[in-house]
Amino acid sequence: MQTDLVAALDIGGTKIAGALVDRDGKLVARAQRPTPARESGERVMEAVGGVLADLAASPRWGDATAVGIGSAGPVDAAGGTVSPVNVPGWRGFPLVERVADATGGLPVTLVGDGVAITAAEHWLGAARGHDNALCMVVSTGVGGGLVLGGALHTGPSGNAGHIGHISVDLDGDLCPCGARGCVERIASGPNIARRALDAGWRPGPDGDATAVGVATAARAGDPVAVASFERAAQALAAGIAATATLVEIDIAVIGGGVAGAGDLLFAPLRAALRRYATLSFVQHLTVVPAVMGNDAGLVGAAAAALATTARPLANPLSR
Repeated sequence: MQTDLVAALDIGGTKIAGALVDRDGKLVARAQRPTPARESGERVMEAVGGVLADLAASPRWGDATAVGIGSAGPVDAAGGTVSPVNVPGWRGFPLVERVADATGGLPVTLVGDGVAITAAEHWLGAARGHDNALCMVVSTGVGGGLVLGGALHTGPSGNAGHIGHISVDLDGDLCPCGARGCVERIASGPNIARRALDAGWRPGPDGDATAVGVATAARAGDPVAVASFERAAQALAAGIAATATLVEIDIAVIGGGVAGAGDLLFAPLRAALRRYATLSFVQHLTVVPAVMGNDAGLVGAAAAALATTARPLANPLSR
């Protein structure tokens, strides 16, 4: 019986999560710390090291044979570096080397966070059984990954499917990536909240000024809050339709905190998609919520690492 585990990291602009994951995708130990995203690169790395140290305290740490990392991007999988748009202290940061050092030389596999969620949803989730799929995470940022011809398609640098930085508003707001009108600049949680606040919405008695607070107000009928979610849905629909037209996907899976708004997001998204996905070969495209929940990034990072080890499981990343 194989007892080896993977130490998985899911690194985003809000939190750094870690887990020990077995070959069935089960998390047997967890750790998490907030991301000090506005601090120096070394401070962010200290948080990563803290998560790894917490995992190393588990009695199962000795069974870890590899590390898988799903990071906010862009990433350079070949070079082992990351430059997350929402973590300005990391530009070309040698994350693979630093994590290998912190774990005593364990082999490290790096993928983008969107690719990680795609690996998880294709292995065990909503995209299972689909040969051509787009999987997205809509949260602090917007990331994505592609399954084409039944296999995960990462591209040469590991960033293929990064739908968050497709421009859907050519003269729109400047995005931190340097472009204008990106899907992320319109549809991410912080931008849903920013747009609502700019249009006059104010938080309720609980003071929640995040997208969660906007969702609460939208459910209560606040027109400004509703409009902000509809605008996010429109941007997502435009990006999904463009992707489907280019590579002929038949399903789009959406996870992340913003997807937790449910029909506030999915109903206007599906309506907008009918307006954008008009060619015959994309008209039957379906959009569904992710089912792997908050663990998708960790499970997907583990899947990526297991697929590159000497004793891979039944490969979750290819047919």
